[in-house]
Amino acid sequence: MQVVTRFAPSPTGYLHIGGARTALFNYLFSKHHNGKFLLRIEDTDAQRSTKEAVDAILQGLDWLELKHDEDFILQSKNLARHKEIAEKLLEKNQAYLCYTSTEELEEMRKKFEEKKEVFRFKSPWRDKAQSQSSTIKPVIRIKAPLEGETIIKDLVQGEIRVKNSELDDLVMLRGDGTPTYMLAVIVDDHDMQITHVIRGDDHLTNAFRQKIIYQAMDWNVPEFAHIPLIHGPDGAKLSKRHGATSVIDYKEMGYLPEAMRNYLLRLGWSHGDSEIISDAQAIEWFDLDRVGKSPSRFDFVKLKSVNKHYIKEKNEEELLIPTTNKKEESRFLRVIKFAKERAELLTDLTKSLEIYRDGFVSKLDEESKKIIAEKRDLLSELQKLFSDLSDWSHDGIKNSLNDFAAAKNLKIKDFGPLLRIVLTFSSASPGGIFDVIEILEKDEVLARINRALI
Repeated sequence: MQVVTRFAPSPTGYLHIGGARTALFNYLFSKHHNGKFLLRIEDTDAQRSTKEAVDAILQGLDWLELKHDEDFILQSKNLARHKEIAEKLLEKNQAYLCYTSTEELEEMRKKFEEKKEVFRFKSPWRDKAQSQSSTIKPVIRIKAPLEGETIIKDLVQGEIRVKNSELDDLVMLRGDGTPTYMLAVIVDDHDMQITHVIRGDDHLTNAFRQKIIYQAMDWNVPEFAHIPLIHGPDGAKLSKRHGATSVIDYKEMGYLPEAMRNYLLRLGWSHGDSEIISDAQAIEWFDLDRVGKSPSRFDFVKLKSVNKHYIKEKNEEELLIPTTNKKEESRFLRVIKFAKERAELLTDLTKSLEIYRDGFVSKLDEESKKIIAEKRDLLSELQKLFSDLSDWSHDGIKNSLNDFAAAKNLKIKDFGPLLRIVLTFSSASPGGIFDVIEILEKDEVLARINRALI
């Protein structure tokens, strides 16, 4: 049997972090077993599903480099098939037409609430013949077993049993002829030959109801694996208030896709003490027996640490920001070499490179202005030194500044911070001061000193 997994998001906004991890686990499980990873967009909610939302999911998966096998499926294309199965269950006497109105349902629900009891609908139409006179458009409900229990041997949660008396006769086809989520998922998973359903544990209760439909159709029931949800640092369910939740938000914040894959993999799954795990290792090692049962907490500090590692591992060309100015590109490559050592985000690199653009200007804080004002004469002397300097190499700059310091009975640290502020508009820019001066080149160094002296 070939392993076939699927990621089946609803296009109602964007690909969130929880969905991204579910997609990753499905992808890795299928690849570990030399199987297939499929994508189905569950777009049957016409009001909430939009093309933009579908595109957002595809963009998120594309950025994460989680490539699905075969063309993706739109659930809305399968509506006729869903209806066909509901009607087939009706023919097999595994389902029935229910004429209970919405108002009647609401009245029943209120009575249970008044008694402070859990509402489990028992339809009066379950064992009745079809109504000939009702004006209500009937729904099709499954005939759930009334006795015994339904057992799910979950690959993450273990064996779970539910008494069938606690399960209701769920609606499969609405009065307007459209399928419910519960039916559509089962039919699509069967038709796509899904062998393993790996999803969030908020779907665990659905599994029991869905298994009943599988059995009613005499279909093979897939293996279920319900993974715990992701919580924020405060222990509450991860939401927008904890920061970005959309995968694309993280891209824009400066995270690398390989760092995000590595971090999400370790969010609820482990392989000994390994923290940095390559894609090849992830495919080789991943299986469901190492997925934890408890919710994981999203840790931005840890994510940044992982991202920092992957930035350092990349070469300068891979991190280069394209520009039409080849002179600037040459500078950027040299800056990236030392800037990547301390960058946690790609946006940190962007900021580091920005100051090496010709004519770059930025506001100085009051402390920096004070330093320049107090050492204005010294800056004028350094301006002359650079103007006369002919050997604009790292060693040439270093030797010249060392000679200057010796002649003035100073040390480099007495004017290095001054030069850094004037040339980079910050006292904490990356790179040694000799590197900064060399990379900016003579014309730009003199131009920035001139502006500081005006």
